[in-house]
Amino acid sequence: MSPITSKVSRVVSLLPSATEMLCIIGGEHLLVGRNHEDDFPSTITNRPILTGQKTTFTTSADVDKQVSQALAAGQSLYTLDTNLLEELKPQVVLTQDLCNVCAIDLQTVERVAQKMNPSPLVVTLNPVNLQDVLANIIEVGRAVGMEGEALDAKKSLESRVANATSLARSFLDAAHGIRKRVAFIEWTDPIYPGGHWTPQLIEMAGGTHPVAPATEDAGAGPSRRTPEQMVIDSKPEILIICPCGLNLEDSKRETRLAQEKNWWKEVMKTCKKVAVVDGNQMFNRPGPRLVDALEWLVGFIWDRPDLIPEGFPWEQWKQ
Repeated sequence: MSPITSKVSRVVSLLPSATEMLCIIGGEHLLVGRNHEDDFPSTITNRPILTGQKTTFTTSADVDKQVSQALAAGQSLYTLDTNLLEELKPQVVLTQDLCNVCAIDLQTVERVAQKMNPSPLVVTLNPVNLQDVLANIIEVGRAVGMEGEALDAKKSLESRVANATSLARSFLDAAHGIRKRVAFIEWTDPIYPGGHWTPQLIEMAGGTHPVAPATEDAGAGPSRRTPEQMVIDSKPEILIICPCGLNLEDSKRETRLAQEKNWWKEVMKTCKKVAVVDGNQMFNRPGPRLVDALEWLVGFIWDRPDLIPEGFPWEQWKQ
């Protein structure tokens, strides 16, 4: 990707994680339009919204049915206000091509962008691990003419990662190298364990994620529907419920429903503690706050509440 040569003053982000990247490098003032799920930092919520969601959240099981039917019919799960996009005249559009369930698909964005005059630079972010996420910050910075600021932000985040992993190694050494078995559930009905960067973060924090382990390149691949028995057989000591796209209150409601399932009752035979996390804000959004998620994991896995970032959106669940 080459940066555009003229000075950038108008950016549209169709991806919440990309918006966070733009803001962390000091480019918030460039943002003129956003995704319907963009909510961080809160100061960007006054920007016009260009996307919408076709599915309606009721329960995990019902949403899974809605998504499956739409994808089987070749339909997008999102809408894009093409007229507004043209009116905003962005020079750069930030988007993704990693997950058609997570955000507007790249083909739709490119089709509209190609018809615009002038045509904006479309920057596509497709991270599969933490290293990719940090590299994406540089891509965003380069695209908007703020590469130096992006490098500074990346170095700061890398320093926090190094500190968190150093602490995790010391805790792991004290535990004679015995890692905590974790089951991270990204969707509860049917079960989808955490994928891509999430198992990597668990490993970095001193845990292990047997139901969907990290691979050699640190990415675990996309989250896949998994039989309940596989979760039970992984004998997790720690269960983390973090439904993709759901806030903390909705995540807690889904956890209450999951408690009635047989798999939950079986998992509780080995599980020592349960956490419910805001799945919209954390883990499922591959932006700078994955570093917050890593720090939280270190604190939660090793029973060090003093290491958990202030304001991290989670609750310890009473079994």
